Amino acid sequence: MTVGFIGLGQMGAPMAQHLAGGDLIAYDTRPEALGPLVDKGAKAASTVSELARASDVISVMVRDDEQVNEVAAEILASARAGTVLAIHSTIRARTAEELAERAAPYGIEVVDAPVSGGFMGASAGTLAVMVGGTPEAFERCKETFGAWADLILHMGPVGTGTRTKLARNLLHFVAFTAAAEAQRLAEASGVSLRKLGRVVRHTDAVTGGPGSIMVRATTAPLTPDDELHDIMRHAQALGEKDLTLALELADELGVDAPLARLALDRFAAGLGFEDDHG
Repeated sequence: MTVGFIGLGQMGAPMAQHLAGGDLIAYDTRPEALGPLVDKGAKAASTVSELARASDVISVMVRDDEQVNEVAAEILASARAGTVLAIHSTIRARTAEELAERAAPYGIEVVDAPVSGGFMGASAGTLAVMVGGTPEAFERCKETFGAWADLILHMGPVGTGTRTKLARNLLHFVAFTAAAEAQRLAEASGVSLRKLGRVVRHTDAVTGGPGSIMVRATTAPLTPDDELHDIMRHAQALGEKDLTLALELADELGVDAPLARLALDRFAAGLGFEDDHG
């Protein structure tokens, strides 16, 4: 199977490095980006069309919806029927769905397969990839993705990979804002921010951080006979106590903590309890 890879930026370059060899053909608008892959035996394509004609699976890691559509237009005009086109860029789910509709008459299967794990995961080959597409297309590209990912999940039809990535990144970047709020509180308290950061990284690696409570199949309210009911009640009691103490400290120091106040207000509901108190 020949794999085509388009887009050798911060994420694409290390991902492609794991595929480098005689079965890889790569393209980037910057010719110098191709050198490290060619040195490992990969072929450099001079155009997207050249790459599309030669590939069985095509991975695309470009910047945004506009670039995805631009590259895809060239691919659809040149690729063979049976080719799988995998979009790794984080785009709108509707863009992936529309692209799949455009590709169908050509016999080309589209999967939206955004990744999570950052440059570090791409370099180590430990990314998570969330795939939306037909089961048949998923099976055809799963082995290829395994070169640079160690968690490969079929989420459902085209578009579900992107929706998964957007939900995951909502948590990620809201947490960045919460981290800034926590740092303001720590700084006002005379606490070392760097040492706080070390504590957070250490304990999140042990506990799993927010992902540790993401174990339910639904966000519907918990029933008393649910096996997670008592566990979540315990988490609620601890969380509400600690948020209350943190907000008391913030009030004493004059630190604005709007996310913490919102979290306390919605904490029980987020854990699956309609009432506000355990």
